[in-house]
Amino acid sequence: MTRAAVAAGAICVFLGSWVLLHQIWYANAGEIVDTPGYEAYADSIVAGKVPYRDFSVEYPPGALLPMLAPRLTAPSGDFGAYGHSFEKWMAGAGVLMVAVVALWASPLRTLLVAVSPLLLGNLMLSRFDLWVAALTVGALVALLLERRSTSAVVLGAAIATKLFPAVLAPIGLVWIWRRHGRRAALTWAGLVVAVSAAVFLPFAAIAPRGLEHSFTSQLDRPLQIESLGAAALIAVHHAFGTRLHVFTTMSQNVSGTGAHAAAVISSVLQVAALLLAWIAYARGPQTRERLVRYSAAAVVAFVAFGKVLSPQYLVWLIPLVPLVRSRVAQLLLVAGLVLTQIEFPARYWKFVALQPGITTVVLWRDVVLVLLFALLVAEPRRERVE
Repeated sequence: MTRAAVAAGAICVFLGSWVLLHQIWYANAGEIVDTPGYEAYADSIVAGKVPYRDFSVEYPPGALLPMLAPRLTAPSGDFGAYGHSFEKWMAGAGVLMVAVVALWASPLRTLLVAVSPLLLGNLMLSRFDLWVAALTVGALVALLLERRSTSAVVLGAAIATKLFPAVLAPIGLVWIWRRHGRRAALTWAGLVVAVSAAVFLPFAAIAPRGLEHSFTSQLDRPLQIESLGAAALIAVHHAFGTRLHVFTTMSQNVSGTGAHAAAVISSVLQVAALLLAWIAYARGPQTRERLVRYSAAAVVAFVAFGKVLSPQYLVWLIPLVPLVRSRVAQLLLVAGLVLTQIEFPARYWKFVALQPGITTVVLWRDVVLVLLFALLVAEPRRERVE
C-alpha cells in the first residue's frame, strides 16, 4: 500500500472520528470550551485593536492566526457560528497532522493518530492545539526527510504559536550538527530564531509590556490542579486529611500544605527531565529512530512534569509518540488519552470538588505520562543502530 493511499484512508478515518464527537456518548459528555476567549480576541482585532497593547493576550502572537481564521467563515457577533467555524478549521489542522504522520509512520501507527479524537474526546473541538501539533510534527518529519530549511521555518512558526515546540530545538541542532556539520546546524538554528522573531518582534516593538505580561502570566502560574504535583497532593489529602484548597485564576489550582514546594519541585523535575532527554540524545548515534524517540520524550517531559497540565496538552503527544516504533509507547499514549477523557470534561467539576474516585483517575493519568517518558529515554539496545 502506498503512503498516499495510507494517508487518504487515515484522513477519512480521522474525519469520521471527528464527526462522531457530536454523536453517541460524546454528545452527552458536556463541554468546557476555550472558544469564547478566542472569539473575543478575534473580534477585538477585527475592530482595529492591537493585541498586547489595547487588550491583554495570554498566548504567543502566532496563536492569533487560528483564532482569527474562523472570522473568515463566520459572521461577527454570532458565537455559535464562530464555534462551528473554529471546529472546521481545527478539523483541517487534524487532517494536516494525519497526512504528515503518514509520511513516516506505519499504517497502524498512522491509524492511531486518525482515531485520536475518539480517544481524547470533544475537548479537541474547541482548542487550537491541533494546529500547533501539526506544525510540530511537520518540523520533525521535515528533519527526518532532510528538508532542513522547511523544518526550521515550520518549527519557528510552531514556537511562535505555543512555545513548547522549542524543546525540540536542541535535538534538531544536534541532529544537523552531527550529520552535516556546525555551519549547517547554526544556519538551521538561525532560521528557527529568525522565523520566531519575525512573529514576536512587531509586537515587542509596539507593546513590549503587554508581550512581556503574556510570558510572565504563564511562568507565574500556581500549581494547576491536574498536574502531577497537585494530583499527588490530592492523594495525600485524601489519605491523611491535609489542608488543601482549590482556587481559580486562568485555571483551577491548589493551595495549602505542600503546594508551593510541589510547584517548585515540578519545575525542577521538568528542567531535569528535559536535560536528561537532550543529553541522552546527544550522547548516542544520530539515527532517525532516536530522533523521533527523544523528540517525543522531550515533549512528554514538558507535559508530564510541569506545574501546569491542561487536558489539551495531550494533543501535543498524539502525532509524536506514534512515530516511535514501540507498541508499549502506543499503549501508554492510548491509556493517557482515555484517562484524560474520563475526567474531562464530563467529570472535571467533580475533580475540582476533590471527589476521590475521579482524582484517582487523574493521578493514574499523570503516572502513565511519567512511565511513557521513562520508556522513551530508556531506549532498547536494538534501536541504537539504524
